[in-house]
Amino acid sequence: MKLLLVPGFWLGAWSWDRISPALEAAGHDVTALTLPGLESVDTDRAGIGLAEHVAAVVAEIDRADGPVVLVGHSGGGTVIHAAVDQRPDRVARAVYVDSGPLPHGTPTNPHLPSDGADLPLPEWDVFRADGSHDLDDFTEAQLADFRERAVPHPAAAAQDPQVLSDDARYGVPITLITTTFTQEQIDTYTEAGEDYFAELPKMKDVTIIELPTSHWPQFTKPEQLAEVLRDAI
Repeated sequence: MKLLLVPGFWLGAWSWDRISPALEAAGHDVTALTLPGLESVDTDRAGIGLAEHVAAVVAEIDRADGPVVLVGHSGGGTVIHAAVDQRPDRVARAVYVDSGPLPHGTPTNPHLPSDGADLPLPEWDVFRADGSHDLDDFTEAQLADFRERAVPHPAAAAQDPQVLSDDARYGVPITLITTTFTQEQIDTYTEAGEDYFAELPKMKDVTIIELPTSHWPQFTKPEQLAEVLRDAI
């Protein structure tokens, strides 16, 4: 199976380095993406928004010889959901890693402070607020390496509203690998109509897998994430 791995904010293809080999060993053809504007710290991110990120994933889908599985981490979940919407007949499954299928009209995260066209990685205290599990299992060395390699995200990609138009997306099977929420919490949020889970009741085939750890399981539990991905695919 052709797998397209889409990173979240501040990350590039390198963030999947500890995941890709296990998926390739299972016989999959794996492509990890670096989305436009995430190539380096010095990249000009002006004019790069959510549409450009979605277009990059759709282009990879179109290059594939057959159906693909999309894997999106965090903000990458917004991107792959829009790509599913544009190519529902080409996606065999969409896997959301501590993310979800964001509904039409909703931006991924418009509240993070930006610096012009750049959205820098916030200080770690932002991720520790309100009892968050975002940094669970991280070592100080891992956090230092993350910050050293992080690239500012295009601010518009976080602020642009999601654009969806094809209800055929609801027929594409999805898997949620939840690391900072429990399935019980997801059920509660879904019943309350929370944006991040508003699409779930419309999906025909939804699997939820709990993998308790940080918001970045590819760093804190890479072996377990790779195993869960193999099973999901």
